[in-house]
Amino acid sequence: MTSSISPPESRFSFLPPDAPPDAASTPALGKTARSPKPVSRVTDGQGPQPALDARPRSGTPVPPEGVDRPARTPAPPANARFTGLPQLADVASGAQVLGPGSQGEGLRAVQAALLDMGFALHGGADGRHGPHTTRALRNFQVHASRTIRAVLPTGVLDAATLRALDALAPAPGTRGQTRGLPSAFFDGQQVRVVVALREHRTFLFDTRGQLVDIFPNATGAAASPTRTGLKVVRTKLDQLATEAAGARLWNDRHVFGVRMLDLSWADGRHSGEELHGTNAPALLGTDVSHGCVRHSNEAVRVLHDALSVGDRVAVVEHVDDPHLGVPRPVA
Repeated sequence: MTSSISPPESRFSFLPPDAPPDAASTPALGKTARSPKPVSRVTDGQGPQPALDARPRSGTPVPPEGVDRPARTPAPPANARFTGLPQLADVASGAQVLGPGSQGEGLRAVQAALLDMGFALHGGADGRHGPHTTRALRNFQVHASRTIRAVLPTGVLDAATLRALDALAPAPGTRGQTRGLPSAFFDGQQVRVVVALREHRTFLFDTRGQLVDIFPNATGAAASPTRTGLKVVRTKLDQLATEAAGARLWNDRHVFGVRMLDLSWADGRHSGEELHGTNAPALLGTDVSHGCVRHSNEAVRVLHDALSVGDRVAVVEHVDDPHLGVPRPVA
């Protein structure tokens, strides 16, 4: 599969193994069609629901009869990932939403896009809307809602969420995101990694500040949150050392996966947090750790190989964190 991804201001290809979007930069994607009556829709793969009660099981209900809608017909998706799929054309028009229990080729295309954008979706793109799809959609909606206000973190695919995916997802056969990515600078200092806690994604940059890949993560639980700020890689542990640490600390050789990068604060203080792998990949995309940032074992191998001791890691709540931005002039 060819990989491509966009820097903050221009698109570029993945290396071998961007500023956040604003509403003005989002392509015009049309408005909702006027309709005198609610229409039937499919929400769970079991056929049309009666027009008498046409509201979807989850998501925003269709406006009741007699409530005016905008007059122009919404444009169908433009990204080639989503074109030619009647199920998604119905979502774009507002005729249906896809919530738990839904299934179909349109949903499969959405799942594939979420995976290529670095959102956790355990089990892959199977065309069925289960709890892992709800989680992946909600994490994407948390991200998109920062700049596209109509998007709400519901975990269902509605017209606003599909418009956001249409604008942000990469072309078919590529990974990454067209825009809305974090800067590789934190308070003017270049970083190699940005961990976005609320959307559960980790962004890896090369030494030139260009994005290499995006990985799903799991972060600290409410009682033991991952702390935000600027950190550095203090120690790198290979598989043998990582498994020994797991056995020593948790009596489980596999709890930290196959690699670990121990972090300290940028001022040298020990943080007690790490980037590491996991033996529970189904929990990626959630707040579940004791403060560390978990990744799949495949992803943590890439991070371990790419990073060096002393490399900076920025931990933020959202990719539009005010600490992230262009480098400051050097005096």
